[in-house]
Amino acid sequence: MRLSIYARILFLCVAVTVSTGVRAQTRFAEPRFDLGVTYSPEHTQLAPGSCNCFWLQGGGVESSVSLWKGFGIAGSFTGEHISDYANGVDFNRLTYTAGLGYRHNAGGRIQIFGHALVGRAHAFQGAFPSSTGLLSTANSLALQTGGGLDLPFSHRFAVRLIEAEYVRTQLPNGYANTQNDLRLSVGVTLRFGSYGRTGSM
Repeated sequence: MRLSIYARILFLCVAVTVSTGVRAQTRFAEPRFDLGVTYSPEHTQLAPGSCNCFWLQGGGVESSVSLWKGFGIAGSFTGEHISDYANGVDFNRLTYTAGLGYRHNAGGRIQIFGHALVGRAHAFQGAFPSSTGLLSTANSLALQTGGGLDLPFSHRFAVRLIEAEYVRTQLPNGYANTQNDLRLSVGVTLRFGSYGRTGSM
């Protein structure tokens, strides 16, 4: 698939999330919509069992809609890059996922959130060994699960203190063709809808 197709799919995911939030606002008394912007370094390696580990640098956009007692849907789009990680080879990757999310007021001002997402990873301008030769682009399934803590400073604004996620992709690497990564994120969150001070959100 071409990158333009990925852009169309991402646009569709955002449209579905927004439209769901609008419908929820009509059906439920207190819908909540969160939009986060993050800096997201990710620890990865060339292949499982190797010592060639490195940190991808990048950022992302995350959205979630809480529909019932803190449960709802969530989506994530992340772009990451590293230059010259091996013999002059660069690595670029876009990951977009969607799935289930949960958000809860932990008492005081701290909010806990978590999600389990599935989607696609698109890597480009890199080197991906496969049975047909060395590829410069590759696509794979992406699984993403984790959670974190938000600290609200107002009704509309919160700081993402920390987010930790397990990210699994299946890009060709000449070995097991899998990657099991740790992604850490910090950033800011814009909040829309009604938020109580205690209990589930």
